[in-house]
Amino acid sequence: QVQLVESGGGLVQAGGSLRLSCAASGRLFSTDDMGWYRQAPGKQRELVAAITGGGRTKYADSVKGRFTISRDNAQNTLYLAMNSLKPEDTAVYYCNIKYGLVGEYEYWGQGTQVTVSS
Repeated sequence: QVQLVESGGGLVQAGGSLRLSCAASGRLFSTDDMGWYRQAPGKQRELVAAITGGGRTKYADSVKGRFTISRDNAQNTLYLAMNSLKPEDTAVYYCNIKYGLVGEYEYWGQGTQVTVSS
């Protein structure tokens, strides 16, 4: 059974940094597309950053230049390094994985809270 467990969230002041981790189990994810999403209160869940099995990345405009997504296939772990954090980055951050011919298999982690104080 596929499981994703996020960690690394917390409370940080504006301008600070955090590093989120997502430990995956249940299959080898080295060729799968993975991503980080976030959901703030009263808002829809949105894509923050994604990385393909081949290592290509994409970012939401709001985090470009501040966040970096990476993966360690040997450890089956996904990371999100977040720098220059802003209060508007406050949200629950979720790890996501998709695989299959058309990405029909999709799993989510339980989420980790990130709170940025001004």
